[in-house]
Amino acid sequence: MIYLDASYIVKCYLREAGSAEVLKLVQKSAGRITALHGRTEFYSAVHRRLREKHLSSRDAAAVWKQFEEDERSGLWHWLPVTESVVRRACNAFEKLDATVFLRASDALHLACAVENQFAAVYSADRILLEAAPYFGLKGISVY
Repeated sequence: MIYLDASYIVKCYLREAGSAEVLKLVQKSAGRITALHGRTEFYSAVHRRLREKHLSSRDAAAVWKQFEEDERSGLWHWLPVTESVVRRACNAFEKLDATVFLRASDALHLACAVENQFAAVYSADRILLEAAPYFGLKGISVY
C-alpha cells in the first residue's frame, strides 16, 4: 500500500509532467490510499484545468466519469479525516518553525498518513514533500 496525494491521482488521468512515472508506480502498487479530502482536491484540480481551458467540458466529464469507475472498482481507497487526524495536524502547526510553509490540506494529508502508520507519502507537491519530515515521514516524488 502506498499513500499518495491528489497531485499523483491527477497525473493518472491527465497528461502532464511525471504522468508516466506516476502511472508506473500506481500500477505496480498493491493499494493506493489517500485522505478523503483528496477526492475533493482531485475534482478541484480537474475543474482548474477546465477553467484554464486546458480541458473541454466533455473531456473533464470523461475524466470524472473514469475516476468514479476506477473508484467503484477499488482502485482508490480513502482514509477518514478523523478528529485525531485534525488534532495531529493542528499540533504540527504549533510546533513548526515559523519559516516552514504548510497548507492546511497538506497538513491533513501528512497527519492522516502518520495516523495510519505510513512511513512515506508520494506527491508532486514540493511544499508537502518539504513538510513531510516534520511529521516523521519520508516525502517521495518519482520524477
